[in-house]
Amino acid sequence: MKMKDDELLRLSKRMSELGLCSRREADQLIAQGLVVVNGQIVDQLGSKVSRKDKIELRQKAEDLLSSKVSLMLNKPVGYASHGTDKGHKTALDLIQKQSQDDLEISFSPKIKEGMAPVGRLDIESQGLMILTQDGRVAKAVIGEHVTMEKEYLVRFQGEFTEYKRRTLSLGEITLDGRRLKKALVEKINEDQLRVVLVEGVKRQIRRMMEAVGLEVTGLKRVRIGPLRLGRLPEGKWRHLNAEEINALLENKPATLPKRSTPRR
Repeated sequence: MKMKDDELLRLSKRMSELGLCSRREADQLIAQGLVVVNGQIVDQLGSKVSRKDKIELRQKAEDLLSSKVSLMLNKPVGYASHGTDKGHKTALDLIQKQSQDDLEISFSPKIKEGMAPVGRLDIESQGLMILTQDGRVAKAVIGEHVTMEKEYLVRFQGEFTEYKRRTLSLGEITLDGRRLKKALVEKINEDQLRVVLVEGVKRQIRRMMEAVGLEVTGLKRVRIGPLRLGRLPEGKWRHLNAEEINALLENKPATLPKRSTPRR
C-alpha cells in the first residue's frame, strides 16, 4: 500500500529513503544531534516524521559522511566477497598496502574499519568490486528497487543461438521462484558474451546460462553503473574519488529494450 505524505515513519528510514545516509548512519547522526527537522534539532532515536517534513544535516554531519572511504577492487578468482564463505580469503583481505594501486594516497590500516563489500562476486568470478564505509554508496548500488547496471564478460562452452540470446535477454527464465528482469546479452566472439544485468540474483549469470544449455568457463565484472574497472590490475585496489562517488550516487535507472516474445 502506498504511504500518504502525512503518515509518519522513523526519521532514520526517511533519511535513508532520501539518500542522505544509511539507517545505521542516520541513527548515529541523530544521537549526536546532527539532524535538523523543520529547523529544529532532533536527537531522539525512534523519532518520526512525515514525507512533508524538511530534513537537513548539520555541517559536521556532512563532513563525517564525506570522510567515509570507498574503494574499487579487481578481485581475483579464489577470493570470496564476504566472510560468510568459510575457508576462503575474502575481498577485504586484499585491502593491504602492498596491493594498493594509487600509491600517491597514504595507506592507513584504519581504512578497513567499517568497510564492507557492495554486492557479490562468487569465488570463481573476478573483476570489479566496490567496498565502502559509506551507506549512501551501498544503497545507491544494491538498495531496494535499485536498477543500476552491472556489466560482465562471460566465457562459455556450448552452442549459442539467437533463440538462446533472446531467451536470456528478455527475462524468459525463472530463478528462485521469480521471473528475471530483462538483460542485455550479446556475442563478442565465438566463446565470449557481454552481459548487462539490472538485478543481482545469487549466481545469476551461471544459472541463466545453465538454463539454456551453456556452461560458464570464465566470468569477469567490468562495470557497475558509471564505474568501469579500466586498467586496474588484478588483485589491486584504489580509492574512488569524489567525482566517481557522486556519479554512483546520481546514477539513473537503466533503460533496456521492451519485452517481446522469443521466436525459435
